[in-house]
Amino acid sequence: MVTASLIFTFSVLPFLQKSSSSMSRVTNNNAEDVEARTCKMKFQTEPTLPIYLKFTDVTYKVIIKGMTSCEERDILNGITGAVNPGEVLALMGPSGSGKTTLLNLLGGRLIQSTVSGSITYNDQPYSKFLKSRIGFVTQDDVLFPHLTVKETLTYAARLRLPKVLTRQQKEKRAVDVIYELGLERCQDTMIGGSFVRGVSGGERKRVCIGNEIIINPSLLFLDEPTSGLDSTTALRTIQTLQDIAEVGKTVITTIHQPSSRLFHKFDKLILLGKGSLLYFGKASEAIVYFSSIGCSPLIAMNPAEFLLDLANGNLTDISVPSELEDKVQMENSETETGNGKPPPAVVHEYLVEAYESRVADTEKKKLMAPLPLDEELKSKVSSSKRQWGASWWQQYCILFCRGIKERKHDYFSWLRITQVLSTAIILGLLWWQSDSKTIRGRQDQAGLLFFIAVFWGFFPVFTAIFTFPQERAMLGKERAADMYRLSAYFLARTTSDLPLDLILPVLFLLVVYFMAGLKLSASHFFLSMLTVFLCIVAAQGLGLAIGATLMDLKRATTLASVTVMTFMLAGGYFVKKVPVFISWIRYMSFNYHTYKLLLKVQYQDIMPTINGIKTDSGLKEVGALVAMIFGYRFLAYLSLRKMQLHCEA
Repeated sequence: MVTASLIFTFSVLPFLQKSSSSMSRVTNNNAEDVEARTCKMKFQTEPTLPIYLKFTDVTYKVIIKGMTSCEERDILNGITGAVNPGEVLALMGPSGSGKTTLLNLLGGRLIQSTVSGSITYNDQPYSKFLKSRIGFVTQDDVLFPHLTVKETLTYAARLRLPKVLTRQQKEKRAVDVIYELGLERCQDTMIGGSFVRGVSGGERKRVCIGNEIIINPSLLFLDEPTSGLDSTTALRTIQTLQDIAEVGKTVITTIHQPSSRLFHKFDKLILLGKGSLLYFGKASEAIVYFSSIGCSPLIAMNPAEFLLDLANGNLTDISVPSELEDKVQMENSETETGNGKPPPAVVHEYLVEAYESRVADTEKKKLMAPLPLDEELKSKVSSSKRQWGASWWQQYCILFCRGIKERKHDYFSWLRITQVLSTAIILGLLWWQSDSKTIRGRQDQAGLLFFIAVFWGFFPVFTAIFTFPQERAMLGKERAADMYRLSAYFLARTTSDLPLDLILPVLFLLVVYFMAGLKLSASHFFLSMLTVFLCIVAAQGLGLAIGATLMDLKRATTLASVTVMTFMLAGGYFVKKVPVFISWIRYMSFNYHTYKLLLKVQYQDIMPTINGIKTDSGLKEVGALVAMIFGYRFLAYLSLRKMQLHCEA
């Protein structure tokens, strides 16, 4: 148990100790305004496939399963709207109003049987081809913290741009985007994150936008692009979106509470309240519309603040429509709030009815008219063929290089090197020049060999457990954009760790092997090294399988602790005679097979049995470890595939 605790501590410690720092930001509003107005970025102007997005009566429901019954809840109720190339459509509403759900539906990220209504792209339904024409910027900045800005955009270009372009052309496109977004000053700076120094929040957001516009998309979706940014940086971000739209792209963004300057930069607006449509039309005409139904601001207000108050049913500092006043007076006095204003539910109902009776039918009739597009544009959108930016082998090579660049910082951190070398030195001192010629000496060496088998069994398991849960968001984002095949990602992710996994064990054995006085022979040393490496790769496979299956670090760590503890106890050192009904566990333990192989390497030519274990040919043990290496990884791949299919369902 003490051994297990020691190994567990060594395995988890690197993930708990990281440093953090922050970057300074420019906050001169006037200077930024001048930059946003006069230094307008020149975006890519080569022809873009124009896509006209229309959606009519979009309804979305979710089924909430309880202990004894299921409840169906409406998230969106009959949403209708349209946006054309060259326009920026803003989706506004309070938290929980359905903005992000609508954005995901329009972007093809949410395809389920509980969706009804019509969503068309150039009068055609969604198809897989559109994945290569859509850019989608999520609310969270999902980026690799240890890659630089230039590396991030270069890898995206190599994976996403068409195969017909050469590597040099793709890399040039990445550099062009850097200059288009004003990122040239920080192009060689790490992205950074919560625990890694990097670029500022505004620069991170522009990198995320760059990741999507690098493919020259026809449609660009953004979820809360100004979240967490100061007003000046937010203004520059929205100005960037306006510049992108001006070159013929269709831009749709959710936004929570924009400033008045931001609000006036939107072409069209959809206002949602509790999943219902309260307004669709030109953003500049929203105030006029609500004034026409009796809701006017009584004081000078930010238009966005006024609209959000209405969406929340809050009429403070807003005039109450005469129709609504009459309705409230006719009802029970209990329906009035303390300040004499109608309650939010009544206001919401009035706004929904007002829109449906005055505007909805007119807008639907406009959307019913066919678009003046030729059949070629329609046929391109309706193509069901996926367009990969690179071949399978190219995807694998790019992801392999990206994986090594991203993770070398963790593998070769001073903390990890120190813990491995200090453990090796302590072991070497405790077993200093042990004697293999006596029975007592061989028993002591057997204890050392078992510890090596346990240490390099525990260490990789608890390292590999973090792999897929930590990269789940990145995998989901990149797979949704069809950046690569899942098989290419999985193989690159698992093989890029192998060169890194080999270096520290070699350093460990170089110290322990010669300090402990194990058999001084090149063949014996390299066979011991190969045995440890097989153990590492097999244990890593178990960690990958557990992490990919559960996708929850707390549950995965708990299951892994129980599993590796069981494997250690059944490893052949603590218990020599295991009851028949539970002896099968021993053969599933990589500790057991590694221990037997290490004993065979050291003592096969001395005696056939050591410490109660026979030193036979070793083929069974090698075969068992190889089977674990491939078997655990296959299980991990199936789990990832199942997760992917579940997300697409």
